[in-house]
Amino acid sequence: MNGAGSGSSNLCINDTLTDDELRSILAKLESEKDKEIFGLVCKRWLRLQSTERKKLAARAGPHMLRRMADRFTRLLELDLAQSVSRSFYPGVTDSDLAVIANGFTCLRVLNLHNCKGISDVGMKAIGEGLSLLQSLDVSYCRKLTDKGLSAVAKGCSDLRVLHLAGCRFVTDGILEALSKNCHNLEKLGLQGCTNITNYGLISLASGCQQIKYLDINKCSNVSDVGVSSVSRACSSSLKTLKLLDCYKIGDETILSLSKYCDNLETLIIGGCRDVSNDAIKSLAAAGRSNLKNLRMDWCLNLSDSSLSCILSQCRNLEALDIGCCEEVSDAAFELISSEEVDLRLKILKVSNCPKITVAGIGILVGKCSYLEYLDVRSCPHITKAGLDEAGLHFPEFCKVNFNGTINEPVVLI
Repeated sequence: MNGAGSGSSNLCINDTLTDDELRSILAKLESEKDKEIFGLVCKRWLRLQSTERKKLAARAGPHMLRRMADRFTRLLELDLAQSVSRSFYPGVTDSDLAVIANGFTCLRVLNLHNCKGISDVGMKAIGEGLSLLQSLDVSYCRKLTDKGLSAVAKGCSDLRVLHLAGCRFVTDGILEALSKNCHNLEKLGLQGCTNITNYGLISLASGCQQIKYLDINKCSNVSDVGVSSVSRACSSSLKTLKLLDCYKIGDETILSLSKYCDNLETLIIGGCRDVSNDAIKSLAAAGRSNLKNLRMDWCLNLSDSSLSCILSQCRNLEALDIGCCEEVSDAAFELISSEEVDLRLKILKVSNCPKITVAGIGILVGKCSYLEYLDVRSCPHITKAGLDEAGLHFPEFCKVNFNGTINEPVVLI
């Protein structure tokens, strides 16, 4: 910045402002574009912009990662996830993880989703080098075993989030390691880890009692004993529990959730065919205030009486899936038709429910002014022509899926 007049001297802004003052200016820039423009002013401003950067998504080998580590010295989040449809060879390797462990020592979040080339060797490096790590996603990194992941649990004791979906070699050993070392764990994804058993869940519950989110979808070797131990230990924190196709789950789990987990918001029990009508009623009575998302497709014992309890007592329910519950009929909706209450449902899936007709849908539409998505696939008595003939008026932005051509919401997966 230059002065004017005879008594003025030429001053450069870089001579006037300290690094801390420039950082304060940078902190006030809200958009990433503005921050990038800041870095184009000069090498000094580029250095400051680089050191203040907190997030980075990249595809790079060891040499480029070393350069990034030198430039982005305060990076907190690094995303190296690979897309299934657009993966690149060889992808992220153990050598890359060694560079990350040594170069990005401030890292809190590391996403390695679908990085199939990494192994326990790379995980050991992460455990030894990133002691501040709080979130790790290694879903579908199929070479990983308890050995490498236990090294992460031991070295990253402040781990809050761990995603292991599709890691087929993972066993109860990693749950023991988490229980022993990671007492602040809040979110754990184990979908498809079929070697997980009740023993592992009981071990987890003994040391990790702050869990808010637990996904054990398709973990077919867990049953009521293990899941109930988690619901008791994490009663005040548990908000999301996913048990899709855990066919050994029955009433004990549902009754335990009803008794202990007042803050439960999302429950997926699709495919849990042994859950009884009475257990579902107990869940309705207990979960009236917080339950928002409920998936019960293929819960074959679901009846009109238990569904009407869910609808009338869980007043904040926003997403409901009762697909393939063949005993449910229009009577479930007739039971709530006289109640002067507007349901908050945004997503409703009743596919393959042969006893539900246009009349039942008409009652629901009259109660659901927030409805955004209705799935009526394979309901023989419900057609677009039938709904039109009945003169039903759906909310303005509601999509009705008759044949699968509409993308489904992902909230109930």
